[in-house]
Amino acid sequence: QVHLVESGGGLVQPGGSLRLSCAASGIIFNIYTMGWYRQAQGKQRELVATITSGGATNYADSVKGRSTISRDNARNTVYLQMNSLKPEDTAVYYCNAKRYWDAQGYWGQGTQVTVSS
Repeated sequence: QVHLVESGGGLVQPGGSLRLSCAASGIIFNIYTMGWYRQAQGKQRELVATITSGGATNYADSVKGRSTISRDNARNTVYLQMNSLKPEDTAVYYCNAKRYWDAQGYWGQGTQVTVSS
């Protein structure tokens, strides 16, 4: 059974930083593309960042330069380091794992990030 468990969310002031983690089980982690997505209240879920099995990354324009996605295959974990956080970063952040040919993949339950003074 596949499980993706996010952690590291919380309340942070504007300009602060958070490091989100997603621990995966039930998959051969090193062959999966991993991603972070977020959904703000009243909005559609959107891509934040992805990292392929080969280590290639891509980022949404809104977080480019402020965020870094990385993976530790030995720990079956993907990370999202977020710096210079803004109120508009407030959302539930979800972890995703998929094969290159898979349209949907697997999802975690999400972790809340709130950026507020």
